[in-house]
Amino acid sequence: MGYVYLYYGTGGGKTANALGLALRSVGHCKNVVIIQFLKWKKDIGEYLIKDQLKPYYEIYQFGRDAWLGETKKTTEFGGEKFNIESIKKQDKILARKALDFAGQVLQKKPHLLILDEINLAAQWKLVEVKDVLKLLDSLPQETNVVMTGRLAPAELIERADFVNIVQEVKTPASFKLTEGIQY
Repeated sequence: MGYVYLYYGTGGGKTANALGLALRSVGHCKNVVIIQFLKWKKDIGEYLIKDQLKPYYEIYQFGRDAWLGETKKTTEFGGEKFNIESIKKQDKILARKALDFAGQVLQKKPHLLILDEINLAAQWKLVEVKDVLKLLDSLPQETNVVMTGRLAPAELIERADFVNIVQEVKTPASFKLTEGIQY
Protein backbone atom coordinates (compact mmCIF):
# COMPACT_ATOMS: atom_id res chain seq x y z
CA MET A 1 0.00 0.00 0.00
CA GLY A 2 1.23 3.49 -0.83
CA TYR A 3 1.64 6.00 1.96
CA VAL A 4 0.51 9.61 2.26
CA TYR A 5 3.07 12.10 3.54
CA LEU A 6 2.14 15.65 4.56
CA TYR A 7 4.61 18.51 5.12
CA TYR A 8 3.24 21.78 6.46
CA GLY A 9 4.18 24.71 8.67
CA THR A 10 5.73 28.16 8.69
CA GLY A 11 9.28 27.13 7.85
CA GLY A 12 10.94 26.86 4.49
CA GLY A 13 11.70 23.41 3.10
CA LYS A 14 8.36 21.71 2.60
CA THR A 15 8.77 21.46 -1.16
CA ALA A 16 12.48 20.69 -0.70
CA ASN A 17 11.56 17.71 1.50
CA ALA A 18 9.21 16.43 -1.18
CA LEU A 19 11.87 16.93 -3.85
CA GLY A 20 14.32 14.92 -1.78
CA LEU A 21 11.93 11.97 -1.98
CA ALA A 22 11.57 12.60 -5.72
CA LEU A 23 15.34 12.46 -6.17
CA ARG A 24 15.55 9.21 -4.23
CA SER A 25 12.77 7.71 -6.34
CA VAL A 26 14.35 8.78 -9.63
CA GLY A 27 17.67 7.34 -8.41
CA HIS A 28 15.91 3.97 -8.22
CA CYS A 29 14.38 4.42 -11.71
CA LYS A 30 10.91 4.96 -10.24
CA ASN A 31 8.39 7.30 -11.86
CA VAL A 32 7.68 10.62 -10.14
CA VAL A 33 5.00 13.14 -11.06
CA ILE A 34 4.96 16.57 -9.44
CA ILE A 35 1.85 18.72 -9.66
CA GLN A 36 2.36 22.25 -8.39
CA PHE A 37 -0.75 24.07 -7.27
CA LEU A 38 -0.48 27.89 -7.27
CA LYS A 39 3.03 27.88 -8.80
CA TRP A 40 4.02 29.15 -12.23
CA LYS A 41 7.69 30.15 -12.16
CA LYS A 42 9.80 28.31 -14.70
CA ASP A 43 13.21 29.42 -13.30
CA ILE A 44 13.03 27.14 -10.26
CA GLY A 45 15.39 24.18 -9.95
CA GLU A 46 12.74 21.48 -9.81
CA TYR A 47 11.30 22.74 -13.10
CA LEU A 48 14.63 23.38 -14.84
CA ILE A 49 15.82 19.79 -14.21
CA LYS A 50 12.79 18.11 -15.82
CA ASP A 51 14.36 17.31 -19.19
CA GLN A 52 17.51 15.90 -17.61
CA LEU A 53 15.59 13.47 -15.42
CA LYS A 54 13.29 12.09 -18.12
CA PRO A 55 11.67 9.59 -18.36
CA TYR A 56 11.31 9.14 -14.59
CA TYR A 57 10.47 12.73 -13.63
CA GLU A 58 7.55 14.91 -14.72
CA ILE A 59 6.45 18.29 -13.37
CA TYR A 60 3.32 20.29 -14.13
CA GLN A 61 2.34 23.75 -12.88
CA PHE A 62 -1.18 25.06 -12.29
CA GLY A 63 -0.80 28.63 -11.14
CA ARG A 64 -0.99 32.10 -12.59
CA ASP A 65 1.69 34.76 -12.51
CA ALA A 66 0.88 36.13 -9.05
CA TRP A 67 1.66 35.58 -5.38
CA LEU A 68 -1.68 34.99 -3.69
CA GLY A 69 -2.90 36.21 -0.34
CA GLU A 70 -5.87 37.60 1.51
CA THR A 71 -5.36 41.21 0.43
CA LYS A 72 -3.52 43.08 -2.32
CA LYS A 73 -0.17 44.46 -1.14
CA THR A 74 3.56 44.36 -1.75
CA THR A 75 5.90 42.35 0.46
CA GLU A 76 9.62 41.68 0.58
CA PHE A 77 11.18 38.27 1.04
CA GLY A 78 14.78 37.26 0.51
CA GLY A 79 15.75 40.65 -0.82
CA GLU A 80 13.08 40.62 -3.54
CA LYS A 81 9.76 42.45 -3.66
CA PHE A 82 6.61 40.59 -4.58
CA ASN A 83 3.16 41.89 -5.39
CA ILE A 84 0.52 39.88 -3.59
CA GLU A 85 -2.87 39.65 -5.26
CA SER A 86 -6.13 38.49 -3.78
CA ILE A 87 -7.52 35.15 -4.87
CA LYS A 88 -9.47 35.24 -8.13
CA LYS A 89 -11.88 32.88 -9.87
CA GLN A 90 -9.07 31.78 -12.20
CA ASP A 91 -7.11 30.44 -9.21
CA LYS A 92 -10.01 28.15 -8.30
CA ILE A 93 -10.28 26.97 -11.92
CA LEU A 94 -6.55 26.22 -12.11
CA ALA A 95 -6.56 24.39 -8.77
CA ARG A 96 -9.51 22.25 -9.90
CA LYS A 97 -7.66 21.42 -13.15
CA ALA A 98 -4.64 20.39 -11.09
CA LEU A 99 -6.72 18.09 -8.88
CA ASP A 100 -8.46 16.56 -11.90
CA PHE A 101 -5.08 16.06 -13.56
CA ALA A 102 -3.83 14.31 -10.41
CA GLY A 103 -6.71 11.85 -10.80
CA GLN A 104 -5.61 11.13 -14.37
CA VAL A 105 -1.98 10.71 -13.28
CA LEU A 106 -2.99 8.08 -10.71
CA GLN A 107 -4.24 5.87 -13.53
CA LYS A 108 -0.58 5.54 -14.62
CA LYS A 109 0.31 4.34 -11.11
CA PRO A 110 3.48 6.40 -10.53
CA HIS A 111 5.72 5.45 -7.65
CA LEU A 112 5.48 8.97 -6.21
CA LEU A 113 2.93 11.75 -6.75
CA ILE A 114 3.80 15.11 -5.22
CA LEU A 115 0.91 17.53 -4.73
CA ASP A 116 2.92 20.68 -4.03
CA GLU A 117 0.93 23.44 -2.27
CA ILE A 118 -2.28 21.40 -2.23
CA ASN A 119 -2.59 22.05 1.51
CA LEU A 120 -2.81 25.78 0.89
CA ALA A 121 -5.17 25.30 -2.06
CA ALA A 122 -7.48 23.28 0.21
CA GLN A 123 -7.13 25.70 3.14
CA TRP A 124 -8.09 28.62 0.87
CA LYS A 125 -10.98 26.55 -0.55
CA LEU A 126 -9.64 26.62 -4.09
CA VAL A 127 -10.32 22.88 -3.99
CA GLU A 128 -12.67 21.07 -1.64
CA VAL A 129 -11.05 18.98 1.08
CA LYS A 130 -13.58 16.21 0.41
CA ASP A 131 -12.33 16.05 -3.20
CA VAL A 132 -8.72 15.75 -2.05
CA LEU A 133 -9.74 12.96 0.34
CA LYS A 134 -11.59 11.22 -2.49
CA LEU A 135 -8.41 11.38 -4.60
CA LEU A 136 -6.39 9.88 -1.74
CA ASP A 137 -8.94 7.10 -1.34
CA SER A 138 -8.32 6.14 -4.98
CA LEU A 139 -4.57 5.67 -4.60
CA PRO A 140 -3.16 2.64 -6.38
CA GLN A 141 -1.25 0.31 -4.08
CA GLU A 142 2.01 1.23 -5.87
CA THR A 143 1.69 5.00 -5.41
CA ASN A 144 2.94 7.14 -2.55
CA VAL A 145 1.72 10.73 -2.24
CA VAL A 146 3.34 13.81 -0.74
CA MET A 147 1.24 16.87 0.05
CA THR A 148 2.87 20.20 0.87
CA GLY A 149 1.80 23.70 1.83
CA ARG A 150 2.08 26.18 4.67
CA LEU A 151 -1.41 25.56 6.05
CA ALA A 152 -3.15 22.20 6.12
CA PRO A 153 -6.79 21.44 6.87
CA ALA A 154 -7.28 19.13 9.84
CA GLU A 155 -8.89 16.47 7.64
CA LEU A 156 -5.74 16.15 5.52
CA ILE A 157 -3.55 15.94 8.62
CA GLU A 158 -5.80 13.18 9.95
CA ARG A 159 -5.75 11.26 6.64
CA ALA A 160 -1.98 11.33 6.12
CA ASP A 161 0.15 8.43 7.32
CA PHE A 162 3.18 10.62 8.02
CA VAL A 163 2.88 14.28 9.07
CA ASN A 164 5.85 16.60 9.52
CA ILE A 165 5.66 20.19 10.68
CA VAL A 166 8.34 22.40 9.17
CA GLN A 167 8.68 25.17 11.70
CA GLU A 168 10.61 28.39 11.26
CA VAL A 169 12.95 28.74 14.22
CA LYS A 170 15.36 31.34 12.87
CA THR A 171 15.70 33.33 9.66
CA PRO A 172 18.03 36.28 9.06
CA ALA A 173 16.24 39.63 9.19
CA SER A 174 17.69 40.37 5.77
CA PHE A 175 18.90 37.83 3.22
CA LYS A 176 18.96 37.32 -0.53
CA LEU A 177 17.21 34.36 -2.18
CA THR A 178 19.89 31.92 -3.34
CA GLU A 179 19.58 30.20 -6.70
CA GLY A 180 19.68 26.46 -6.16
CA ILE A 181 18.65 26.77 -2.51
CA GLN A 182 15.38 28.72 -2.21
CA TYR A 183 14.47 28.24 -5.88
